[in-house]
Amino acid sequence: MDFVAGCIGGAAGVLVGHPFDTVKVRLQVQSVDKPLYRGTYHCFQSIIRQESVFGLYKGIGSPMMGLTFINAIVFGVQGNTMRMLGHDTPMNQFLAGAAAGAIQCVICCPMELAKTRMQMQGTGEKKSSRKLYKNSLDCLARIYNREGLRGVNRGMLTTLIRETPGFGVYFLSYDVLTRSLGCEPDDRYMIPKLLFAGGMAGIASWLSTYPVDVIKSRLQADGVGGVNQYSSIADCVRQSVRREGYMVFTRGLTSTLLRAFPVNAATFATVTLILLYARGQEEGPKDCEAAQPSHHTQIQQQGQPSSM
Repeated sequence: MDFVAGCIGGAAGVLVGHPFDTVKVRLQVQSVDKPLYRGTYHCFQSIIRQESVFGLYKGIGSPMMGLTFINAIVFGVQGNTMRMLGHDTPMNQFLAGAAAGAIQCVICCPMELAKTRMQMQGTGEKKSSRKLYKNSLDCLARIYNREGLRGVNRGMLTTLIRETPGFGVYFLSYDVLTRSLGCEPDDRYMIPKLLFAGGMAGIASWLSTYPVDVIKSRLQADGVGGVNQYSSIADCVRQSVRREGYMVFTRGLTSTLLRAFPVNAATFATVTLILLYARGQEEGPKDCEAAQPSHHTQIQQQGQPSSM
């Protein structure tokens, strides 16, 4: 039931947060010489006006498809790592989260590659005259046929650099916040407190790794239209900083932070309600500290990125 609840909660998070993720990616990869969007609000407005509201949901198939596998990996690795470490401490929560984040990159990287390519497809067009990719699976298949496994795993190193500390910070932040909020078994505000903790943990996680996410998005979007601009991670960083300054690493940050809180709130709310319904109130968490292992292994951060 934990696995089912986590998957459904994650799906709810994707539905809530995907429009913000589309805006984030568009802002991160747009040309500095001919920018299409002036900021987060203008990007939202332009996509809806030019591509309809469905433009905000381009590429949603990829995170939805990968969700079950990612949640299974995160929950299994995080739970087993905590059992191996033996003690439920903030540092162990960080280490377990980091391990889960690192291992799930195997699924996360190709999923985000397809998502990014689909989000960039038909930019500014209500009805694309020529669609390069029919859907996320077709996108990955075409990339594989053209570039092999290396192409499907484009951005793997940056994904690993982002996800490993990102998940560690998420689980650590959630652990610290839930302990400090001190909810009781009969506390009528217990669920809102858990939602707040999850949302704030999501924001903390994104802030800790956001510059890496900008580079990851640029590398994964590189090659759309047949032109490759970057030869490596270092080259992407150099070119980006030279052309746009260090503020390039904050591109799309507003939409990401706007997305982080409701995504995690939706995930936590859905998971909590499903578990309460399935198990009954008497088997629910007795206090915040006792709830830590179960909640940490049940709820995946979405981002992200992103998976967060």
